[in-house]
Amino acid sequence: IEQTLSFLELWNEERKNLPVATDGVVLKVNNLAQQEELGYTAKSPRWAIAYKFQAEEGITKLNSVTYQVGRTGAITPVANLEPVQLSGTIVRRASLHNEDIIAKLDLHIGDQVHVEKGGEIIPKITQVDFDARDSSLGEKVSFITHCPECGTLLERVEGEANHYCTNESSCPPQIKGRIEHFISRKAMHIDGLGPETIDLFYRLQLVKSPADLYHLKKEDIVGLERMGDRSATNILKGLEESKKVPYERVIYALGIRFVGETVAKKLAQALPTIDDIKQASIDRLKEIDEIGEKIAQSVHHYFADEANLAFIEELKQAGLQMQQDQEQLANQTDKLAGQSIVISGVFEKHSRNEYKAMIEQHGGRNVGSISSKTSFVLAGENMGPSKFKQAEKLGVRILSEDDFLALIK
Repeated sequence: IEQTLSFLELWNEERKNLPVATDGVVLKVNNLAQQEELGYTAKSPRWAIAYKFQAEEGITKLNSVTYQVGRTGAITPVANLEPVQLSGTIVRRASLHNEDIIAKLDLHIGDQVHVEKGGEIIPKITQVDFDARDSSLGEKVSFITHCPECGTLLERVEGEANHYCTNESSCPPQIKGRIEHFISRKAMHIDGLGPETIDLFYRLQLVKSPADLYHLKKEDIVGLERMGDRSATNILKGLEESKKVPYERVIYALGIRFVGETVAKKLAQALPTIDDIKQASIDRLKEIDEIGEKIAQSVHHYFADEANLAFIEELKQAGLQMQQDQEQLANQTDKLAGQSIVISGVFEKHSRNEYKAMIEQHGGRNVGSISSKTSFVLAGENMGPSKFKQAEKLGVRILSEDDFLALIK
């Protein structure tokens, strides 16, 4: 521990001499077998953690507050500041996140505010210098009541911090945001398209929804600003290639609120066609791993909307994948249905990730820790001693690679 602390203290100073900006140090378990044992969450390894250095802070003047609209309709207030240098860059804007943050800071136009770059990347206001206030202080910052883009009355859902514009069908930033999400790398990954191109197509009324992209013709594109024959060909080729994108990524591309990559994958595994999702009740959705009340409500609400169903039908007609691949479906079974399984140790015949995929393929659920609800442990070489003791204590079965492969055969 002392060595680690000394290392962090050293590099908090030495980092200023590096040719690139850095905001911290990643601490890792220095043993490959232990890394394999600890495994991963959906987003990051359990065997590594980031230590962040204290962010550099500056003081500047708040000139105004403006508001941005996201693809889900969420309204984000943005502080416009007198330029101030932080961590080697000039900062002119900072996120204020939501109404509660503004109220907590007691912001007024003209306030002297403390600004820091969270993680050395995203600027944020941390506090107000109340002693610097004088007679020139402007009005108190009050959160807007209507959408700055389309004028719709904003709504705040109980239990959430954000305000939302509910005009999904006509609010320009929401429409463009949904199309940008649809074409993004982790969704449909359509080469040749980006935010600037989407903005151009929208302004020219060539596209008003992601489905409109599949109606584009070469003559619609050639001759537009910065668009030639090659650009048009690349875009149309990218759209054609996107028709091969797997079902779970199509679900993610729809932009359903609270449905990220992991949830989209879980939905695809449990409900192998888009019609299965459409017909699923809230209770059925809640039975799916990692889906609780909030996500189930959101998915059910999305598929109850006639406009969304019409949009999905357009995508179907365009040829997008609206069901699990037949080969994947043929290999799925319910041999492990309802079972929670822990993987531990190092394996010879398949990788840890391959075994996780097999468990899901046969209806099982991967869990990270052993409890009384664990069905069994799939154990390789060098199984973690703490997991072994816990399994023995709770009477949880321990299966070898061969035992497991025989079970799902």
